[in-house]
Formats: sequence, structure tokens, C-alpha cells
Amino acid sequence: MSDNQSPAILLLEDGTVCSGKAFGAIGTTTGEICFNTGMTGYQEVFTDPSYYGQIVIMNAVHVGNYGVIDEDVESDSVKILGVIAKNLNENYSRKRANGSLDEYLKKNNIVSIHDVDTRALVAHVRTKGAMNCIISSEIFDVEELKKRLAAVPSMDGLELASKVSTQEVYESGDPQAGIRIAVMDYGIKRNIIKCMTDRGAFVKVFSAKTSFEEVKAFNPDGYFISNGPGDPAAMEYAVEQLKQILDEGKPMFGICLGHQLLALAHGIATFKMHHGHRGLNHPVKNLITGRSEITTQNHGFGVDPDSVRNSELVEITHVNLNDQSIEGIRIKGKPAFSVQYHPESTPGPYDSRYLFDDFINLIKQSKNN
Repeated sequence: MSDNQSPAILLLEDGTVCSGKAFGAIGTTTGEICFNTGMTGYQEVFTDPSYYGQIVIMNAVHVGNYGVIDEDVESDSVKILGVIAKNLNENYSRKRANGSLDEYLKKNNIVSIHDVDTRALVAHVRTKGAMNCIISSEIFDVEELKKRLAAVPSMDGLELASKVSTQEVYESGDPQAGIRIAVMDYGIKRNIIKCMTDRGAFVKVFSAKTSFEEVKAFNPDGYFISNGPGDPAAMEYAVEQLKQILDEGKPMFGICLGHQLLALAHGIATFKMHHGHRGLNHPVKNLITGRSEITTQNHGFGVDPDSVRNSELVEITHVNLNDQSIEGIRIKGKPAFSVQYHPESTPGPYDSRYLFDDFINLIKQSKNN
């Protein structure tokens, strides 16, 4: 019997049990369950550092059908802790692919389960909210799985950004470029860096807990605050550093976790969402232009709407048209702004990439003043 026909079991924190078949590595894994609505881009999802600590339900009926390829990764390794799907496919039809999803997950030691009714499971998570879960293809005693699951900490209060941040400072782009951007890496995706270097910027990426003095010594023209996993409220070190960066008065752009940290730096609260936003199809309205965008999102925490509206320091620039959550802010009197979603958006849609143009133009204006 091949591995992807071996039995596997999924247990949720609320006691829900699903039986299925094993795929990828044989073993046991735990994490917070979430779901992604994208029809494509599974390799980008699996390598997104913002998913660290999570087990992802893939809504698409078939996952793995175009194999894997080196250029589709967003980081140096798979960052999710497990996959749940209806059909995980070992066979693939993409001529350019380097290999199968099954081989890829085995290589990265990712335990997965398929042949699960994911439509029913997603409906359950949408109703009950995000919770921890455990997948096993080696332990089938539910009581033993419950014991192991009980020891898994809640995502609420977890600081995970420093676990996925780069350990070594690195650079990207042309060192002779006229624009220098310092990136605070809390779990950045490769295509975010590419979106800046493609626009003529020279980028230097710093680890999460790098001192402000070291970052400032790079003499950047602007600062980028990255996406990442975990609870932003547990990142006091990042909030304090962000305040120092803001005091310098240079342009700043934050994405996702960076958006939440920018809010915290201005006394605006964040909160853990019921089940989060994850997928490629979230409608967001730009309140400045009046235009709407279809966006890519991946976050389980958000900026508190009442706290934002009561603040005299920020202006709301974007809102989610599904639930009216806060998707973008800018700081009054300072060249700093952020969005909750991912404008680099690979494999798409590309509606929001204008935000990188806005950031570069803001830097150019600042340099000319």
C-alpha cells in the first residue's frame, strides 16, 4: 500500500474527528487550523512564513495537479505544519514542474491528510472559529491524540515572527540604485522584495530583533515592515523599534503583520479574529480613490475597528467589503501607511501592486524635499 492510501486521522480541539488518507510524510503534526480559498498557488501558500504554526485546509478540490517548481516558493522551506484537502494529487501534468507534491511534502517532512469532506470542515471552522488540531498517520487512538493536542499552545499570545525571520542580513537589487529600503523581516515573502527591486530599489533585509541603530546605519531612504506569523500584541520589541523608525520621519510601508504593528505603535489595539482571512478573492475598497480591488489575504489577527475610528492619529484608507474590517491606514502628518492584505499577491490577482508604486513615489518625494 502506498503512503497516500494509508489511513490518517484529523482531530479538532472541539472533539471533531475526520478520517482520511495519508499524504506526504507519515507521522503526527499539530497546529492551528485555518482554510485558504485559493484555486491555485498552493506552493506559494505552503512556503509563506505567515502560515508558520498552522495547518491549512485547501478549499480547491484538487491540490498538487500541476506539481511543484522552484520558482513558486516564497521562502527557503515549507512553513505550514500540515495540509488538509479533498484530493491531494501525486500525479501532475505541468511539463516545467520539478516533481510531485507528494515528494515535496515528504522532503519537507509535512504530514497531511486527504479524502476529507473539506466543504463541511470549512463550514465547521467558519461557524466554530479557528482552533488547534492534530493530524496523524501513525497514531489512531483518539484519546492519545486528545492528550497530545491539549499540550499545544493557543495562537493567541504567541510570538512567532522571530522564529521565521532571517538569521543573517542580506541584500537584493542594485547597490548603486538611487533608492535604499531597509526591510524588517518578520516573515517576509520573496515576491515582496522582488516588487521593490523591480521598481529600482536596493533592499537590505534585517532580522526581526535587529537594533534600530544597526538598521539606521544602512542610511535607508525608506522602511518596509513585513508580514509574518503570530500575535502582534506579543511583539513589544517590534513596536518599540517601529516607534523609533517613525520618529526618524522617513517613508514607511507595512503589510499584514506590519500593518498591525503600525497600529499598535499608535496605541490602536489588535485582536484575534474568529477564523481570519485567507485566500485570493477578498474585495477591498480604497476609500481615497473610491475603487475596489480583489486582494490576496492571510491573517488571523486584525486591527480593532473601534480603536482605529477613535484615534486622532490615523486615517482609514481601505476597508474589507465582506465584513468592513480595517484593511488600510495612513498616519496623519507622517509618510507612513500600511495595508492588511498582500499587494505582491502571487500567483495573483495584481489589483493592489500600485501600493509599491505609491511607496516608491513617497520615497522619491521625500528625497526631493
